[in-house]
Amino acid sequence: MSNLTTSADSGPPGSAAAPRRLPAVEIPTLLIATLAYSGWGAITLMYGRWPLWVVAPVGALLVTLHGSLQHEVVHGHPTRWGWINRLLAIVPLSIWLPYDSYRASHLAHHIDERITDPRDDPESWYWTAEDWGRLSPLSRGVVRISQTLAGRVTVGAYWAIGRYLHAEWRAFLAGKEGVRALWLEHFLWCIPVIVWVKVVCGMPLSVYMLAIAIPGTSITLIRSFAEHRARPAVRGRIAIVEGSWILGPVFLFNNLHALHHEAPWVPWYEYPSRYRHIRARLIAENGGLVYRTYFDVAWRFLLRPHDSPLHPTDRVPPARG
Repeated sequence: MSNLTTSADSGPPGSAAAPRRLPAVEIPTLLIATLAYSGWGAITLMYGRWPLWVVAPVGALLVTLHGSLQHEVVHGHPTRWGWINRLLAIVPLSIWLPYDSYRASHLAHHIDERITDPRDDPESWYWTAEDWGRLSPLSRGVVRISQTLAGRVTVGAYWAIGRYLHAEWRAFLAGKEGVRALWLEHFLWCIPVIVWVKVVCGMPLSVYMLAIAIPGTSITLIRSFAEHRARPAVRGRIAIVEGSWILGPVFLFNNLHALHHEAPWVPWYEYPSRYRHIRARLIAENGGLVYRTYFDVAWRFLLRPHDSPLHPTDRVPPARG
């Protein structure tokens, strides 16, 4: 969730087709949806009854889990009926991100040949030399700070959200096709969330955004921080984080990211066993781009940059002529 495209941008018509028959309804994913929504409702209702230092982190984790659920829905889970899947994902617990915009952006990211491209990959944190040259010194400073894990989950979260909303606002004012309709529907779906938070729970919207919604985005950015690195080979750009039994379930095992890009049709609860069977091949294909846990990622990159913000070849593949 970084350099997100505008709402009218579209990715491929769908994710990879499943090579085997999947169940009509994936019960574990429906249980995750139940946990995400009921847990979110319960913890926000505790505002004013429990201390904020309890409510906020639990709420942020549930917003992150809801984002992981939305990611599953993007890839055709948990039922065979798209309209049901969309209803499961469209309620915007994060407030700031419309589901349909995220869906288009993420499917564009799944054109694997374009991964890390500063313009073609909506989730890339790399820049072309031309675009880098247009940034102000302050913006360059923010981007450089966001190349560290500590920077990514703090100022990087606000930077990513701000850039996305700025691009959407410009598209909205310009009347770009589909943008106004998308945002109108999104605002309508925001109403029950805001009413619940403000009226039922008595929580100021500013507290919800600053203590729960945006920190939920920050936790998601822990996952995406080291998922991709600019390399010549496509598979070599896709990382794996092993042994993540704390955040891994919250991310619905998308930490096994090379597996996800290879087979996005696989439901999240099958990832650990499937990964054990094909681990050696995946690691060979991605050139050993593997981290033991997210603590390993933090040890390497908490205060050190993951990579240069400038893409090493400017575009993927290198621009010619």
